[in-house]
Amino acid sequence: MSIFSKVMGMWSTDMAIDLGTANTLVYVKGKGIVLNEPSVVAIVNEKGKNQVLAVGEDAKQMLGRTPGSIQAIRPLRDGVIADFIVTEEMIKHFIKKVHQRSAFANPRIIICVPTGSTPVERRAIQESAHAAGARKVQLIEEPVAAAIGAGLPISEPTGSMIVDIGGGTTEIAVMSLGGIVYSQSLRVAGDALDQSIVTYMRKKFNLLIGDSTAEKIKKEIGTCIPTNSDNTYIMKGRDIRTGVPKEVTLTEKDSAEAMSPIITQMIQAIKDALEQTPPELSADLVDMGLVLAGGGAYLKNLDKLISKETGLPVSIAEDPLSCVAIGTGKALEQEGIFSSMLTEY
Repeated sequence: MSIFSKVMGMWSTDMAIDLGTANTLVYVKGKGIVLNEPSVVAIVNEKGKNQVLAVGEDAKQMLGRTPGSIQAIRPLRDGVIADFIVTEEMIKHFIKKVHQRSAFANPRIIICVPTGSTPVERRAIQESAHAAGARKVQLIEEPVAAAIGAGLPISEPTGSMIVDIGGGTTEIAVMSLGGIVYSQSLRVAGDALDQSIVTYMRKKFNLLIGDSTAEKIKKEIGTCIPTNSDNTYIMKGRDIRTGVPKEVTLTEKDSAEAMSPIITQMIQAIKDALEQTPPELSADLVDMGLVLAGGGAYLKNLDKLISKETGLPVSIAEDPLSCVAIGTGKALEQEGIFSSMLTEY
């Protein structure tokens, strides 16, 4: 490291980043989570050259509503980089925002990555952060960060299980003695649930809706086990046959049917993890159960359905959405304790 980098590092605030498919959270050393914005970048093409128009919340408002010259892009897909240049611009924007737009920001950064990401994908994330101005970049696997953030005793000789359902991936891991005993990164999560609702609406009601509308349905009446609730949702979209606007009324039963194929995949992956877990740790899980984290943990009755299917007690982390960011932040602040869980490429 050059003397210049060391000097710049003295003026910079070290950061932990949960670089999610749907949202990016930034944790600053000594301050906690200081930023939570959608992972969206709006690009405008001027004279044949792309310029960043907006990042985060401002850019998300433009999704599906932009004129021809503007593109609203989600640069991460399934938890990994789909657009290297746009991701670099997004990280650069968040670094400047945390440092009050200082041109001399040169922070150390820890970023979480899906367990199933390849060395090439991990290197791409690290290089994007370096190009955005970081002086040092380390990576931590997402379920490890989620488990740390949820307060699980992963350093002890007992089994702990975490299921982190984000926007692009569902991370499943069984941990003990500070390491991962079994892990699986399922590239099916919140976005896939939204898409399953879009498909269901098209097939059952001949109604065309967008992903953002499907997300609203999921949050308003989405459930894994239909209840006797009379909750309904008035859905507006375009009739595929006539091409004119149309309105239908959805029930909780509709939402459960729509999301069922994706939920089934998630539960099967959890069962596969339990089958691969050593007997001694399986005995621990009977008592400890598993913990749900990520935005998907808020899905109504998901904990009850998983418990019914696996026979294990299922609990929801205290702050599911922030678990990964908090865990990554703890790894940043307590590097001596968690250094074995950090990697560089």
